Amino acid sequence: MDAFYTFLADDGWAIASHIALSTLMALFPFLIVLTSLAGFFGSKDLADQAASLMLQVWPMQVADAISGEVHDVLTTTRGDALTIGVVLAVYFASNGVESLRVALNRAYSVIEPRRWYWLRLESIGYTLIAAFTALAMALFIVLGPLMLEAARRHIPLIVETNEHFVNVTRYSITTAALVIALFILHAWLPAGRRSFLQILPGIIFTVIGSLVSGIVFGQYLARFANNYVSMYAGLASVIIALVFLYFIAAVFVYGGELNAAIIKSRLPRGVSLQAAQSLAPAETQA
Repeated sequence: MDAFYTFLADDGWAIASHIALSTLMALFPFLIVLTSLAGFFGSKDLADQAASLMLQVWPMQVADAISGEVHDVLTTTRGDALTIGVVLAVYFASNGVESLRVALNRAYSVIEPRRWYWLRLESIGYTLIAAFTALAMALFIVLGPLMLEAARRHIPLIVETNEHFVNVTRYSITTAALVIALFILHAWLPAGRRSFLQILPGIIFTVIGSLVSGIVFGQYLARFANNYVSMYAGLASVIIALVFLYFIAAVFVYGGELNAAIIKSRLPRGVSLQAAQSLAPAETQA
C-alpha cells in the first residue's frame, strides 16, 4: 500500500505516459541504429531477426499492428549509415533511457548529482550496448538451426527429442534479456546504489506484471481492436502500441516504487531512504 500511495504521489501515471511516448519515439531511431550496425557487420538480415526478438514478448495483436512500419524501417536503404544521420538516431534513441532514469530517480526518492552530459553519454552507451546485444542474440537464433542440423548428423537420437529447441530458445532468450535489462536499469541507471536483493522484488513484479498485462491487453484487442480503427483510423497501430507501452511503463514504475517501499520499511529509525542508497554496501550493512 505504501508503494501504491507513493506511486500516486510521484505522479506515476504521468511518468508512465512520458515513458511510453519516449519509448515509442525512440523505437524507430533505435531500429535505424540496429540496421546500420548490422549492415556494417555485413548482414542486414540480422536487424530483422533482432527486431523480431524485441517483439517476441509483445502481444501478437500489438506486434502485428506495428510490424509493417518496423519492416519498412529495417528494409529502407540509407546512404547515411554510421554517419551524422545515425549519430542523431543514437541520440534520439537514448531519450527512452533518459525517461526511465527520471522514473527510477523519483521512485527511489534520489536526487541526481551527475552532470547532464555524463547522463546523456551513459544513456547513449546503454543504447549502443542494447543494439549490439540484440544483434548478438539474433546471430545466435540464426545460427541455432545450423548448429542443430550439424548436431543431428552426429547425435540424431538426442537432437530429435529436442525439435522444439529453436522456438523455446527464442522466447527464453528474450525473457532472459528482459530480466538482465531490468537488473541493469534498477541497479545502475538511477542515482545511488542498491543491492541485488533490494531490487529483486521490483524485477519479479515487473516481469510478471508485464506478462499479465500483455495477455490481458492481447485478449482485449482480439475482441475490440476495431474500436481503435474506427476511432483513430490510420493512427490505430500507433495508438495500440502506445497504450500497450503505457501499461508496461506503469508496471515498471510501480516496480521501482515497490523496491523503495521495501527498502524504506527495513531501515533503522532516523535513516532516510535517500541516505540509505547513498551509502557504500559495507556501510549499509554496518
